[in-house]
Amino acid sequence: MNRIYSFLAMACVLLGVMAFPAGLRAEGGSVLSPSGRLHVELSCPPDGEAGLSVRCGGQMLLHHVRIGLATNLRDWGGPLTLHKVTSLRSHTDDYRMRTGKRLHCVNHAHERTFVLHNSAGEELELSLRVYDDGVAFRYLLKARPQECLTAEYTAYEVPDGMNRWMQSHVVGNEGFFPLQTDGKKTGEWGYPALFEPAEGRFLLVTESGLGRTHCGSFLSNRPGTRSHRYQVCPVDRELPVSGVWASPWRVLIMGTLADVVESTLVTDVGEACQLEDTTWIQPGKAAWIYWAYNHGTRDYALVKSYIDLAAEMHWPYDLIDWEWDMMAHGGHVEEALAYARSKGVKPLLWYNSSTNWIGDGAPGPLFKLNKKADRAEEFAWLESQGVCGIKVDFFPDDSLSVVNYYLDLLEDAARHKLLVNLHGGTIPKGWQRTYPNLITQEAVYGAEWYNNNARLTPRAASHNATLPFTRNVIGSMDYTPGTFSDSQHPHVTTHAHELALTVLFESGIQHMPDRPETYKNLPVGVKKLLETLPAAWDDTRLLAGYPGQSVVLARRKGNTWYVAGINGKDQPVRLLFETVRLGVPAGRQATLFEDGADGRSFRLTEVVPGSQMAVDCLPRGGFVMVWEEKP
Repeated sequence: MNRIYSFLAMACVLLGVMAFPAGLRAEGGSVLSPSGRLHVELSCPPDGEAGLSVRCGGQMLLHHVRIGLATNLRDWGGPLTLHKVTSLRSHTDDYRMRTGKRLHCVNHAHERTFVLHNSAGEELELSLRVYDDGVAFRYLLKARPQECLTAEYTAYEVPDGMNRWMQSHVVGNEGFFPLQTDGKKTGEWGYPALFEPAEGRFLLVTESGLGRTHCGSFLSNRPGTRSHRYQVCPVDRELPVSGVWASPWRVLIMGTLADVVESTLVTDVGEACQLEDTTWIQPGKAAWIYWAYNHGTRDYALVKSYIDLAAEMHWPYDLIDWEWDMMAHGGHVEEALAYARSKGVKPLLWYNSSTNWIGDGAPGPLFKLNKKADRAEEFAWLESQGVCGIKVDFFPDDSLSVVNYYLDLLEDAARHKLLVNLHGGTIPKGWQRTYPNLITQEAVYGAEWYNNNARLTPRAASHNATLPFTRNVIGSMDYTPGTFSDSQHPHVTTHAHELALTVLFESGIQHMPDRPETYKNLPVGVKKLLETLPAAWDDTRLLAGYPGQSVVLARRKGNTWYVAGINGKDQPVRLLFETVRLGVPAGRQATLFEDGADGRSFRLTEVVPGSQMAVDCLPRGGFVMVWEEKP
């Protein structure tokens, strides 16, 4: 039956091609996904805006996505004419990752290019790929001399009443994703943006595939525009274009929540891996000093205690954070690096990008990486000292120059076999496929904010239950989970909730931020779990949940499934989920980590999961279940 269905879907697409042969001027065209699940239609009304509509399973999810560009020389913002349609092409993405929710990624799409003309007969191409789990499109422009992109007209129509989870567009992309239902709140919004066009159907909007001719973008429904229309706005107001210029991919992941959470579409449309050898790129956990001791890296003895923690917990890495150039009290950074090597721990070092926070009080080291020659010298020194990676912090925006700086860092670091963690900067844009040494990125309002103010404390549970459906969908997320004591500001989530975050939140390097004594005093079973927990996964499955309320997620490594769930509410909740999708034979025993009665302890039990499961959670509570399929 599947073969028959696929044949019928293909036949429908081919009929669409026949209806719009090359050279025929027409008002529209359409593309079906390989299974026929998604149907995208391009319309070019003679007296209106050209745009895309998207149906999922026959249900309309997007009535109108406006398309078009403008440059300093030409404009495609008015009515467009469909001049030509290329023949249908089958497209397959099949590649392997070193990090992520799935190490072997395979996806299929149908692809067509639409050649559009403005009123002056000037040509703009729209390349459209339709997958079963989403849509990606980009513009192709044959640039003229001295031409600059000045606007992009891509805009998403979101009617009032539709649920949406969006963060404000801010430097560093560190914000909450509060539930909203209308467009009355206007402003600038960052990616990813999650919408619920129909009950049980979701749409996540982001971008991917940025290269050296691109700047990033954001969404805007600022006053003066239609409040229900979110328009794509490039960061640079004038972006030089030359040759045959292709824009970044506009990515729309859609379907059920499981389709969204499990999708790899952001890396699917990213450029192929540029590194010949990736075997040296090893995900893992790292001890991290900053959460408990903001300026702790100045203290050599304290730095050593975190290296000792990493060694005792069998974590491969230790991050020596900002101000290591000011280290004192018995030793300097070279001694700390030598000590790490003696303990079999791979050190990572923090750097200021020196592009944003460089004034009074800016932490160092500064101005080590900005120029290529300085970078080469610094990276060679790091390699000689056994340093395995860098964390680079405090970037200003996603302008063309900063995008190129990101790519310079990734390419030059790879030559010295250095992992890179981008902090205080951009969201994932498919680069983890292109440069697998990009081991993780921040771009999240994470646990380090317990240091700075009291905002996270009351909102953390709901925020944590939103991130698996938003920020973590698009790539590794350096949230720094797993805090059981308190930083400068307390947390009100339970211990099992915090333990669950180490599974729920995917990051190529999972920084473990609590104090050494906290981890050393955990119950034996919990400590063993944190010692052995993977940082990259063979597969990921969403089992249950709704943004801001709860989430139950399963991740597999080898023959073992790690199932984690959290309650995002201030009331007790019974989390219900099915395990059939995991494919583990009945009768296999699992270890369940739950909250103790006070929420500040653990209860460990052995259970035999059924096809349907129920776990009772305390307010802001959680659980972890480790379920191994014995060979």
